[in-house]
Amino acid sequence: MRDDNQPFRRIAVIGSSGAGKSTLSVTLGAATGLPVIHLDKEYWQPGWTEPDRDSWNARLEELAERPAWIIDGQYGSSLGKRLGRADLAIFLDLSTATCLSRIAKRIVGTYGRVRPDMGEGCAEKLDLEFVHFVATFRRRQRPKIVAALGRSGVRTIWLRTPAEQAAFSAVVRADGLIAAADAAPCWPQRSGFSSTTM
Repeated sequence: MRDDNQPFRRIAVIGSSGAGKSTLSVTLGAATGLPVIHLDKEYWQPGWTEPDRDSWNARLEELAERPAWIIDGQYGSSLGKRLGRADLAIFLDLSTATCLSRIAKRIVGTYGRVRPDMGEGCAEKLDLEFVHFVATFRRRQRPKIVAALGRSGVRTIWLRTPAEQAAFSAVVRADGLIAAADAAPCWPQRSGFSSTTM
């Protein structure tokens, strides 16, 4: 179902790996008709080869400048740019235990196969460095997200639990993004985002 009247044309979906960014982005894309961009699929080249920094930064710039998108991914170096262009941010702020559990299930369920949100030739594998990144995400990466959201001033939906995530997705599917955004938990503190109270 496409909703041409909804005001959100550029949506940044952010959070840890395993938080459900890709799944939510696909749900949002189906409901709004906006193009979905998975940054992992853009970044990783066959055989888990990384692009050079200059070409990747240029690619990120080009993606963010497009008139309409749902961009799923962290990639902190470009987060400020994306948030500056976004009409809406959705922060999946789930617990480390939840993200690690989902990562484990994903590895077991798709091991050796390429996921739809991943680059060609990048089969699912067990990567201990990646697991460590997820395990330390809330301590090391989350404060940077909070700071970037605070600087951007973009309207932010804040989903903290699988139940909140499921409820939001259900409303998106049934009633559309505007209704879901109106009902969803947003920036709760009158003084703004707080890395200690969130």
